[in-house]
Amino acid sequence: MPRRKRVLKRPAISPDKDFNDILVTRLVNRVMLSGKKTVANKIVYKALMEASKELQVEPLEVLRIALNNIRPQIEVKSMRVGGANYQVPVEPYPERAVSLSLRWLVKAAKEVKGKPMWIKLKDVLIQSFNGEGAAVTKRNTVHQTAAGNKAFAHLAVWAKRRKEGK
Repeated sequence: MPRRKRVLKRPAISPDKDFNDILVTRLVNRVMLSGKKTVANKIVYKALMEASKELQVEPLEVLRIALNNIRPQIEVKSMRVGGANYQVPVEPYPERAVSLSLRWLVKAAKEVKGKPMWIKLKDVLIQSFNGEGAAVTKRNTVHQTAAGNKAFAHLAVWAKRRKEGK
C-alpha cells in the first residue's frame, strides 16, 4: 500500500495581460509580496523590457533563455534505505524544474542590496541569459551535489521498482 496518494494538479493559472504567457504570470507571482500583484507586475514588466533593450532580444525570449540556463537537469532527493538516509540523484519533473529555476532567479535578485527590485531582477535576468550569476551558480551547485552522490543513483531505480511492487 502506498504511503501517500498522488497530488492532483491544480487548474492552470491564466496568462498575463501584456505578454499572454504563463511563465511571466508565474514570475510575477514569485516576485509578489503581501498580495500586491500590480506592484509585482510593474517590477517584472519593467525588468523584462529593460533587459530586452540591453540584450537586443525579445522580452519573452530573455526570460525563456534565462530560465533555461538556470533549470536543473538533475537534483538530489533524500531517500531512506535500511535505516540510513541517502542523497539520491534524480531527474526533476519538468514542472518542478521550472519552479526551481523561477525560485532561484527571484532569490538571487532579492539577495542583492541597495537597488530597486526591477533593476536587481533585470541584472539577474541578464546574467542568467549569459549563463553566469548567482542563479546559475545555484544550479551548478545542485549538479555538483548530484554528481558527488552518483554512487547512490541505483537506489532511485530500486525504490521505483519497490513502489511498483516488482
